[in-house]
Amino acid sequence: MTRLIQFEEAVRLRTREIGSKRGDWPCHKGCDECCRRLASVPRVSRQEWQSIVAALEDLPPDTAELVRRRIRDSAQAEPPVVCPLLDSDSGACLVYAARPLACRAYGFYAEREFVLGCSRIEAVAQQSPEIVWGNHAALQENLRELGPARELFEWRF
Repeated sequence: MTRLIQFEEAVRLRTREIGSKRGDWPCHKGCDECCRRLASVPRVSRQEWQSIVAALEDLPPDTAELVRRRIRDSAQAEPPVVCPLLDSDSGACLVYAARPLACRAYGFYAEREFVLGCSRIEAVAQQSPEIVWGNHAALQENLRELGPARELFEWRF
């Protein structure tokens, strides 16, 4: 099992545990609030990029080309950035099974003093102090193990 798959599985288990304790957890497939208001284009490791490229190959050709063009065009994007991997009609990631670790963890992980997420996640955090969030610092360390991260448009198809 590759390190990326190990990290994805750890995040999946952590997010499942957190989300299962609340039936109204806002972060799920189709919730796209964060995807429409990014501070910058997503940064991914080479391994994550390779997964994304493979997932693009499984999309219908027209859709895959649209996403490739969006990724290239994202080099000119100014905040707030809409993720080039987002299907704006469904609100889901077009490469959901290959989405970056940072996306998988968003809304479920926290730094020592604050929760990383949208206003809905911040409200959950205020209303539910018993939640044990994922460790954001540890996740960042895991991501560094995967090698240097680059913005999507910096990688080549």
